[in-house]
Amino acid sequence: MKPRIVIVFTLVVACATIGWVGAAAGTSPVARSAAPAPPGWVLRGRYSPVIVPANFVAKVDNRFFPLEPGTAFHYKGISGTTPQTDDMVVTSKTKIVLGIHCTVVRDTVSEHGVPIERTYDWYAQDKRGNVWYMGENSLERKNGSFVRASDSWQAGVNHAKPGIIMPAQPRLGRVYRQEYYPPGGALDQARILGTSAHVQVPAGRFERALATLEWSPVEPQLEAKHYVAGIGEVEEHLVQGGHEQFALVSVTH
Repeated sequence: MKPRIVIVFTLVVACATIGWVGAAAGTSPVARSAAPAPPGWVLRGRYSPVIVPANFVAKVDNRFFPLEPGTAFHYKGISGTTPQTDDMVVTSKTKIVLGIHCTVVRDTVSEHGVPIERTYDWYAQDKRGNVWYMGENSLERKNGSFVRASDSWQAGVNHAKPGIIMPAQPRLGRVYRQEYYPPGGALDQARILGTSAHVQVPAGRFERALATLEWSPVEPQLEAKHYVAGIGEVEEHLVQGGHEQFALVSVTH
């Protein structure tokens, strides 16, 4: 399956319900909800990244994944049939993972104004400009309180290994592991589809966006994402394996 790169989202407001309209070309709702088979580009075999703290820098400023403390990204979307919001805040806090000071990002998903998921993600950038995903503390609301989710992981603990969330040079066709923690099901991989996508979201219309396709064998799911230089992620949606999509509404500082 080859998803369409150019995706346009339309904001629909009716009866106080906000929905995002958009889909990969040639993919029916039935096909999108069906469990996909692993794509041919999936990486297999052993995975042993070499992490040297001296090779990392203090600031995450990759052009497609900049993390400036104090910046907040606000998204709106839908999961299944339920409208949701997603607020991602780059905090000024750091967490040491494998001897590296990682930037802490707080990500909160809410339904009807009530937080249902909260994740603290840890990122670090090496000297080449690759942004590494070093782990996450994922919380989900149960009986009114947040509890730790099973897919939480930290590089170096229980054989978990970090992955690259954004390459320094996102070359067409490149495939990379984003996380690696088999016991908890954190096994996402991604493939670069190109850097010439046109994307329209409530935050604006963007040219030459970076398009990626992510594979998760746990659900399983295929998810398309778009990133804009100087901003970061502006849109994501499930191509196959469910119904979920989010688009950037605004960025605040």
